[in-house]
Amino acid sequence: MNIKRAKEEIRNTIEAYLLKNEYGEYEIPVMAQRPIFLIGAPGIGKTQIMEQISRECKVGLVSYTITHHTRQSAIGLPFISKKEFDGREMAVTEYTMSEIVASIYEKIQESGLREGILFIDEINCVSETLAPAMLQFLQCKTFGSHKIPEGWLIVAAGNPPEYNKSVREFDVVTMDRVKKIQVEPDFDAWREYAYTAGVHPAVISYLNTRPANFYKMESTVDGKNFATPRGWEDLSRLIQVYEKLDKTVDREVAGQYIQHPQIARDFANYLELFYKYRTDYQIDEVLNGRIDDILVKKAAHASFDEKLSVTGLLLSRLNKGFEMVREEEDVLAAVFDILKESKEPLMEGQREQPVVYLEDVKNRYQAESAARKKAGLLSREDIHHDQQVLDTLERYVMNLKKENVQDGEAAFAFLRQWFNESKEKYDEDFDQAARQLEYAFDFMESAFAGGQELVVFITELNTSSPAVSFLQEYSCERYYRYNKELLFRENTRDILERIRQLG
Repeated sequence: MNIKRAKEEIRNTIEAYLLKNEYGEYEIPVMAQRPIFLIGAPGIGKTQIMEQISRECKVGLVSYTITHHTRQSAIGLPFISKKEFDGREMAVTEYTMSEIVASIYEKIQESGLREGILFIDEINCVSETLAPAMLQFLQCKTFGSHKIPEGWLIVAAGNPPEYNKSVREFDVVTMDRVKKIQVEPDFDAWREYAYTAGVHPAVISYLNTRPANFYKMESTVDGKNFATPRGWEDLSRLIQVYEKLDKTVDREVAGQYIQHPQIARDFANYLELFYKYRTDYQIDEVLNGRIDDILVKKAAHASFDEKLSVTGLLLSRLNKGFEMVREEEDVLAAVFDILKESKEPLMEGQREQPVVYLEDVKNRYQAESAARKKAGLLSREDIHHDQQVLDTLERYVMNLKKENVQDGEAAFAFLRQWFNESKEKYDEDFDQAARQLEYAFDFMESAFAGGQELVVFITELNTSSPAVSFLQEYSCERYYRYNKELLFRENTRDILERIRQLG
């Protein structure tokens, strides 16, 4: 299965394992909760999805790469204790608590989350001395003599033997005690994530034209040549930072992340052309409704790669606007909920100290956000969202102080006015994003009428999370019309394929 489906299955498993009956017992007893064994090629996102899952399920996460550990750090150090058996005192070997088990208890104390995930990476690449402990860990959920705390689930990950010489095959007895999930590279699933994660448009459009280069692993006389999803995402981040620093990503730089010389060279050439197209086609002008007929003709007669690059540039700029609108909407929704809860206290109980009350509201929100961040439940986007909400509340407090408002009812009237001003700004940005989408369709229809580029354009809108979110709010007639045509084509193609198979 692809990484998206694997993530969904892990989430479903966590929900099933943590479900309790009316007596407070887990519906699936702890000893029957099989550890999840996630196996797949390197660099496809196995580790990354664990952070996403822990945040979405609101559970703790402790991660270890087991190849960094010795037998002693994994199961603890031996020491001699005294115990009495049949009236005789005996020396017994015991073990200090495993560093890994101890880190779970530390996470519980730090975050307050009593349920979570223990993620062990590269579990099938352990040393010979540690291998028996890993088998015991998977079979009995213990390190040495210390059990994993109840409510903490085990997810392990490993690479198939063809990717790592250190891989140890697990025996049937062990494999029969785990829930094995095989993960394969899948560009379509990654592309959907890439839009949400803000991967550079040049990377997305390049891989749209050359999906075979998304994941490639080749053995040569000089070693392995490879390109992985992790490499593309990390290269994307570097490109974005280099653009801010006005630096160039050339073939040598691309090859530091995409360790396949031919693909790195091909992408570097494509990136150079991508920047050229961004200048030549004046995308911002197009999205402001100033569409040059000369550029339309140039696009219509361009190569297929160039056409897809222009389409990618339009989508990138549109998605930036869609994402900004979504962020504004999320902040407005959060501030609205806070103001709604504050109305009654300001009108009644706290009407004589509105500034003090609002400062207290802001401080409580800040403390809750800090606690969620410490527990590892916030993504970078969540942290930015909370900061924008706090900035808004801080602005409200400062404005109330400037206005010297002493009455709760008057304070709430000001708050409602300032909120409405923010709402008007959001409406303006929403309308601008809508206009840009319509202008993009004008350009696409003028340059690529009836071509595959429009199919790509609609498909990418359907893939992009910011675009899908925006189009749920904005009724774009051409989007729905082309989408309907695309769906009809796909259904017809499926029917014809089935007819051919029957024949």
